[in-house]
Amino acid sequence: MSALLDLVAIHGTRRFEAAVDVIEQDKPVARLLVLLSGSVEILRDGVRLAKASEPGVVFGEMSMLLGGTASATVRTLGPAEFAVVDHPRDFLLANPEAALQVAELLARRLQALNIYLIDVKRQYEGHDHLGMVDEVLEALMHQPSRMK
Repeated sequence: MSALLDLVAIHGTRRFEAAVDVIEQDKPVARLLVLLSGSVEILRDGVRLAKASEPGVVFGEMSMLLGGTASATVRTLGPAEFAVVDHPRDFLLANPEAALQVAELLARRLQALNIYLIDVKRQYEGHDHLGMVDEVLEALMHQPSRMK
């Protein structure tokens, strides 16, 4: 992540106090935020999905890549500072190393989700309602791209 931190060093920074929603679920996101210090929680429909405190973690990338609104809320747990990338598509096109870092971050998240889903399937193997999970995942995998 240090390569990404070096690349965003030229961008402005913004500091937030504790308990501030820096990205709000279902609201448009026009920039990337790269965590420089502090910690945040990621919430979907008010349920905590994860916490993050590693410098270099990126937020807002899914909205930027897929088009649309934020899929989750990012809330500070204490004071936190972010690098703010105002033109994220241009930034990623001009910086292949940054694009690779974002791709690796997304791949790690997907890998963690896969591991979790496998665990859930093992725990509930033989239950009829689990077939629905397979149907939902199949539908998600074949959604048409909304890229512009």
